[in-house]
Amino acid sequence: MKRSFYHFLFAWYLGFCLPVSYSVAMADSMIEYQVKAAFIYNFIAFTHWPDSTGQTINLCIYGEDYFGQEIDKLQNRSVNNRHIKVMRIADFDQLKACQAIFFSKSVSSQLSSILNDLQNEPILTLADSQNAAAQGVAINMSLINEKIVFEINLTKVRASGLDISSKLLQLAVKVHQ
Repeated sequence: MKRSFYHFLFAWYLGFCLPVSYSVAMADSMIEYQVKAAFIYNFIAFTHWPDSTGQTINLCIYGEDYFGQEIDKLQNRSVNNRHIKVMRIADFDQLKACQAIFFSKSVSSQLSSILNDLQNEPILTLADSQNAAAQGVAINMSLINEKIVFEINLTKVRASGLDISSKLLQLAVKVHQ
């Protein structure tokens, strides 16, 4: 029952609240990343990790941080009885300690090789780079016609042992299978 309420709330938020922010996002990248941070929270909320995942979701930012303090607002929030801890990671070797990783545009040229090393790990990979989903990122966001949209690479999500809510899949502009 509680999860259904969150599904409804998420769909309502995406449908009615975000379009107001979209037109401003083009003029101010900080607002764009504020909206993307809200999307990331919902992506985490609508993802199911294996039972072996601990009580903390380490949300890691890898590469240049365009979020500023916006992503820090997710710190210590909880989803499904797990607390979110925001971490900025500079060392590639630390990425396997993350349950969710946002890959910055600044590392897009390295993305394929990084994802190969994280293959089959229970990690939700996120980005906002062109063709990132085709390269193997689980969820990729784009700014199109002043709107934040996202695509999901369901093959990679399933290979990593994660499960994404069907409600989230319905909201994606494209689902790679």
